[in-house]
Amino acid sequence: MFSGIIQEIGKLEVKKGGNASFRFIIGVKTISPNLLPGDSISVDGVCLTVEDTGRNQFTVYSSPETINRTTLSKKEPGSLVNLELALSPTGRVNGHFVLGHVDGVGKIIHIKKEADSWRFAFQIPSALFPFCVEKGSIAIDGISLTIAAIREKDHSIEIAVIPYTFENTTLKHKKQGDMVNVETDIFAKYTQKFLSPYLQKNSIADLLQKAGFIEE
Repeated sequence: MFSGIIQEIGKLEVKKGGNASFRFIIGVKTISPNLLPGDSISVDGVCLTVEDTGRNQFTVYSSPETINRTTLSKKEPGSLVNLELALSPTGRVNGHFVLGHVDGVGKIIHIKKEADSWRFAFQIPSALFPFCVEKGSIAIDGISLTIAAIREKDHSIEIAVIPYTFENTTLKHKKQGDMVNVETDIFAKYTQKFLSPYLQKNSIADLLQKAGFIEE
């Protein structure tokens, strides 16, 4: 589990494999002493297992399932990636709970400078849109972000990015049209899963009425 607070920007140094799966050797500067084989690490929001470590680098494997659901197959040597070590049970969760299980791929549809901040708009898969709420959390390439606005018409969301986040993640290298990994809030997904059998026959109002929260 992760928090979406990026600890370092790494660089893809070597990419091995074919269309079905890949191994990546990623160069780092600061987090390598904390990595051991078997550790989990978030790479652009994708939870991967460290296979090997070396001086200022580590190796991870990406399975066919991961390749099909994320942007990792499009990465080439020289690409920059957001990195975060797995959470410690005793540490602070400064962002939100991020599992590193990417739901789908979105696209940047515009970037606008606003004073010292930036406004990003992302088009996301329509199946993920119900899990997005204004002021709710979402992970974009592993970055914990807050949804500033919802645009129903084109299934897009807007994010207000503060200077610190912009400078310390790969967002500063992004441009319109770039694809990104999207993970929606796990609590929203569980809520939808639990309620779906009831919502097929009842409205939210009916459920609240039966539970005694509203009067007939």
